[in-house]
Amino acid sequence: MKILVVDDDKDIVELLSIYIQNEGYTPLKAYDGKEALTKLATNPDTGLMILDIMMPNMDGMEVVREVRKDSQIPILMLSAKTADMDKIQGLISGADDYVSKPFNPLEVMARVKSLLRRSQQQVTNDTPDVLEVGPLEIKKDSHEVTTLTGRQIQLTALEFGILYLLASHPNRVFSADEIFERVWQQESIVSAKTVMVHVSHLRDKIEEATDGEKVIQTVWGVGYKVEAH
Repeated sequence: MKILVVDDDKDIVELLSIYIQNEGYTPLKAYDGKEALTKLATNPDTGLMILDIMMPNMDGMEVVREVRKDSQIPILMLSAKTADMDKIQGLISGADDYVSKPFNPLEVMARVKSLLRRSQQQVTNDTPDVLEVGPLEIKKDSHEVTTLTGRQIQLTALEFGILYLLASHPNRVFSADEIFERVWQQESIVSAKTVMVHVSHLRDKIEEATDGEKVIQTVWGVGYKVEAH
C-alpha cells in the first residue's frame, strides 16, 4: 500500500518515510500542497495521506478540501499548532485525525494503522447487510449510504463508522468515549471534541441530502443516538 507524506520540512518527510517503509508500506513524498494533489492524481491507489497544515503554495486545509471533492482517502494531519480550535478546524475540513508537532514517529504510525484498519475493516457479520434508518439506506459491505430517493451521501470511513454504529443500535445512547473507542479503535483520550466535530460534519451531510432530516439525536450530557422508526 502507498502512503503519501506531505510536508515542506524534508527531514520530517524522510523520517516518516523510513518508518512507513519499515512497516511494509510504500512511501510517496510531496513538499507542498500542489505537489500532493499531483501525486494523488498519478497514484490513485494511495491508501492514506499524512499532511502538514502550514505549507507554501497551498496549505493543508486547502488540500483536504480539494481531495474531499472526489475521494474519501484517510487523512492524518500534522501541525505545530496545538490549540483546540486548530484541531477542530482541521477535522471540519475533512481530515480524519490530527497529531501535533513535535511528534513521536511511533505515535504517528499507530494512528496510521488505526485509520487503515478503520477504512479497510468489514463491519462484523452479526449485523444486517442493509440498514434503513429514517430516510437513509446504509449498506454494510460497500459502505454506501443513500437516501430513499436514491441520492448518495459521500462519507469518510470514520463518518460511516459512527453512523453504522448508531444505526445498528437504534435508541441506544452512545457516549463520545464509547464512539471513539469503537470507531477509532483506540483508547479514548480527550476524545469528546473529536467525536463532536465528526458527528457535526456527518449531520451536515445527511441534512443536506435529506432536506433537513435530523437522523442523529444529541442526548445532552450523555451522548448520541439514532431513534428507531
